[in-house]
Amino acid sequence: MKETTVILVHGAFADGSGWGDVIPQLEKEGYDVVAVQNPLTSYADDVATTRRLIDAQKQPVVLVGHSYGGAVITGAAAGATNVKALVYVAAFAPDAGDNLQALLEKYPSKIGTALVPDAAGFLYIERSKFEEVFAADVADGTRRVMNAAQKPVHASIFGQTYEAVAWKEIPSWYLVATEDQAINPALQRVFAERMKATTDEVTSSHVPFASQPAAVVRIIQKAAEATLARSAAGGD
Repeated sequence: MKETTVILVHGAFADGSGWGDVIPQLEKEGYDVVAVQNPLTSYADDVATTRRLIDAQKQPVVLVGHSYGGAVITGAAAGATNVKALVYVAAFAPDAGDNLQALLEKYPSKIGTALVPDAAGFLYIERSKFEEVFAADVADGTRRVMNAAQKPVHASIFGQTYEAVAWKEIPSWYLVATEDQAINPALQRVFAERMKATTDEVTSSHVPFASQPAAVVRIIQKAAEATLARSAAGGD
């Protein structure tokens, strides 16, 4: 076994089981893997849930976030000395003072007209738009399950202003999904460049972990191997 734990953090409209094609491949390579189940009730709740899992680990952590999960890992890893690498998969990577809604307005995508609220202020992707906006290149059966099993996100999360920014202290990697209709690929590249992240691109919808899991596994491995190399060299 490799002396690294990979923690996978899902985004909005999904849960930890969405990493189902990534987890076995990482475990086959010898990594310990755990997936967070965030409530998506508030940013503070999601950061706290993720941080509890980070703090429970006994070995170095590679922390991976998809979509809104990128915002979660940006906050949850702040001050966590066992997190050695951050991996963003088609994800938000906010800086202090950023607001997700403002970023989505500046770099528009099809997600803006696809969201519908429920009676409690939680948002879903309209069922008829899910394929185009979220998972156009995912196998039909898998996409139908993802659509039916959407985990809603509270609308207040999109108005969150961020403070703690872990990527300023922790090395980062970014996987850009070039066909993404939920987070504009141009915005993804802005995040990656601003972080000075090691960046790869994949021809994928918003969910490469479902349509291109091998590409997701590769970038996580790159981050993990760099972490192990730094440790072997006596670095932090």
